[in-house]
Amino acid sequence: MYSEILANTKGGDMGDKIELTLQPRTVTGKAVKRLRQEGTVPAVVYGQDFEARNFMVPEITLAKVYKTAGKHQPIELQLEDQKRLAMVKDADIDPVKHKLRHVAFHIIKQNEKVTTEVPIIIEQLGETPAEKAGLVILTTIDSVEVEALPRELPEHAILPGEKLVEVGDHVTVADVIVPKGVTVTSDPVQIIATVYEPSALQAANEAKDEEAKVEDVEAEHGEDTPQDVQAEEGQPGGKKQFQPAKE
Repeated sequence: MYSEILANTKGGDMGDKIELTLQPRTVTGKAVKRLRQEGTVPAVVYGQDFEARNFMVPEITLAKVYKTAGKHQPIELQLEDQKRLAMVKDADIDPVKHKLRHVAFHIIKQNEKVTTEVPIIIEQLGETPAEKAGLVILTTIDSVEVEALPRELPEHAILPGEKLVEVGDHVTVADVIVPKGVTVTSDPVQIIATVYEPSALQAANEAKDEEAKVEDVEAEHGEDTPQDVQAEEGQPGGKKQFQPAKE
């Protein structure tokens, strides 16, 4: 089982390298809006031994590469007359159109380890022992931080779903399976997924909704201020200010 999981979690392969050609860009500032309207995404490339330079790339081409590489796989960039290995450091995506608006690439070295986040996949999700028994699995995080050589970075990390059986069972970062040469650097005790009873989970959600409603009401009407309390105490039947306490 685990050998099969590791085979499916293998890191990058030099034969499966991801390539992307970038064109030099002189347009900067507010003028890049026109580039985006024409279907071109502005980009910047920088690194320890590489002075930051502006580039651009067709949005359709970049979208395909980003879908494959994300921020966790190396990309071989063709930069005019040279090739450099890099990873996406930052990507600005339009929240409405869901299109890339700007990308920053960070130059890396093939023989130096890099640290990045990779997505987590729960093995047999939907068919775990807990789910077959009618229970619910709730996840709290969907990625872990790993360290490895660029070409050894895995596409994802694996969690064995067979460990999720009964209510209260959980898996942590320590349970994550990665290929040889890859080190998981996230906190090992951090919980990734937990098994719940559906009715208990529903009750907890309803309790949170009710608490949120109460907070909304309090925010709408406001809470008593010190002035409100003082005014109430000065009214008939209220507490008297500076009245000596009875022995």
